[in-house]
Amino acid sequence: MATLRRLREVPRHLLVCEKSNFGHDKSRHRHLVETHYHNYRVSFLIPECGILSKELKNLVMETGPYYFVKNLPLHELITHEFIHSFVKKGSFYALTYNTNIDEDNTVALLPNGKLILSLDKDTYEETGLQGRPSKYSGRKVMKFSTEESTVMSHFSSYRIQEHQPKIALSTVTELQCPVLRSSALQGEPEAACSAPELLDWLGAVFSHTELNNEPHNFISTYCCPQPSTVVAKAYLCTITGFILPEKICLLLEQLRHYFDEPKLAPWVTLSVQGFADSPVSWRENEHGFRKGGEHLYNFVIFNNQDYWLQMAVGANDDCPP
Repeated sequence: MATLRRLREVPRHLLVCEKSNFGHDKSRHRHLVETHYHNYRVSFLIPECGILSKELKNLVMETGPYYFVKNLPLHELITHEFIHSFVKKGSFYALTYNTNIDEDNTVALLPNGKLILSLDKDTYEETGLQGRPSKYSGRKVMKFSTEESTVMSHFSSYRIQEHQPKIALSTVTELQCPVLRSSALQGEPEAACSAPELLDWLGAVFSHTELNNEPHNFISTYCCPQPSTVVAKAYLCTITGFILPEKICLLLEQLRHYFDEPKLAPWVTLSVQGFADSPVSWRENEHGFRKGGEHLYNFVIFNNQDYWLQMAVGANDDCPP
């Protein structure tokens, strides 16, 4: 019965919502993007848009390669040659792939050169290192992302493969969208939807869920929050792979300048999901999987350069920065 009760429990999470303006001196938008290191999926939605601009499409197509290295010994990441060739010359990101953070040994290399080891008890005792207990009970392939193609030659003695991110572009017609006001983060009765309502709606849109709440639909009874409006077309782009924070910064900058010329859309969104089994979320904050493994953020960019920033992690993670 106890197991059944746990299965029925809805996974809890922490959600932080804030609003600011890109022109403010103390705006945190760039810092929050740069310190969320291990990004698995990036999606953006542009209402009232049927075709991407040339500049935006080029950015999407130039997200860049990443690399899989199989059976790579950990000591390769602390050799003098590796540190001199990659770590000291610029940002380098690495993450063990296809491991379960709450059960397996997991390693992450951060762009500041710090190596994060999330180890099970036996492995930790064998290493003789000093550390601290994880918040999460228990703990193959390394995945890299870097601007330098020399990673192929450096690890040529191992099984290494270059991969390109997967890109999905689509146009959604007659999309029912929430009405938002940049000044009303918590929404206004009968006038504007709140930030949490928008995030739920975005999850449904990115999952290609029907939003009409038809009685014959046994998959989902979800419908768009109110008030809402129907847009003739909306452009949806999703990039999946190992995506650098620097690339996301460029994409965010391009989207905030989307409104430099008059547009029908009052806002656009940029959503980023981190790897569920990364040992950290933001900066060096410990991350675990538990029931969901989520660590994500979402920008809502308004045509007056205001923005909403929503950050979510699992309930057992530290609060987002």
